[in-house]
Amino acid sequence: MLRLSLIVATYNRSASLIRALESVAEQNAPLSEWECIVVNNNSTDDTRERFEEFAAAHPDHNFRMVTEMRQGLSYARNRGIGESEAEYIAIIDDDERISPDFITSYISLFDTTPDAVAAGGPIVAEYPSGRPRWMSHFTERPVANTMYFGDKVCEFPAGRIPGGGNMAMRRSAVRRYGVFDTSLGYVGESLVGGEESDLFERLRIAEAKYYYVPQAVMYHIIPTEKLTAEYLSRLSFNVGVSQLRRAKYYRRVGRVRIQEVVKWLVTLVLVAWYFVTLQWSKAKYLLLMRWNITRGLWSK
Repeated sequence: MLRLSLIVATYNRSASLIRALESVAEQNAPLSEWECIVVNNNSTDDTRERFEEFAAAHPDHNFRMVTEMRQGLSYARNRGIGESEAEYIAIIDDDERISPDFITSYISLFDTTPDAVAAGGPIVAEYPSGRPRWMSHFTERPVANTMYFGDKVCEFPAGRIPGGGNMAMRRSAVRRYGVFDTSLGYVGESLVGGEESDLFERLRIAEAKYYYVPQAVMYHIIPTEKLTAEYLSRLSFNVGVSQLRRAKYYRRVGRVRIQEVVKWLVTLVLVAWYFVTLQWSKAKYLLLMRWNITRGLWSK
């Protein structure tokens, strides 16, 4: 019996997609209990050919690909949800790998926790070229979205939500709360995100519960090109833009900007600490991140 549909949206990253699918193929859940839907979002590389080769090499697995012509991560994920057939839905990205008991952990959570509407698991960053010296806990969050809340199943801590590359939900949640807002989310090379935050904002307002599942581990692979000052600047600016869009929708722009001023005070304290402890590169990149988030929040 099909229990869970796993959705992977992809755009022009055929090599990393295959690496992700290799971890999916190693799941310890019975093959009859899950399917994997790859949504090709108008890739212009060899994504389709590489996928077809991979699927042919795993004939016993339920892998299939659909194409979403409308460009954007939210469109692609929504297409995957629409194509899926199982009672439970999980979403990962094409630049990661997942633990062997990823699928069984989510099935178990939803089977044993009736009030769980959605869920997420740990996110561990992997740096093939090495973790840069300038990276701190604070600058790592927008780049890798790492999270770990212990080894016990629990409700997500206040103020935190599942990461977009490691989330799961009941199909009934989609029917009740809707899918991803297509005005948010990456489009091609654009880095304006926020679609996951918007979805979980709807769940929070409805007082729906979402749980942390420690066994559903995702390893986020961070390539060298995402470890530059230019990329962090672009990413941070678009974090601010997406925060502004959501703030406008929920009519709380003033509050969000006041919170940003408070974050600047905390940032300056941290920068002073980094200077005192001779961690100058961490101070520099933290200021770079905060400045560009602020720019995005005050953009039009």
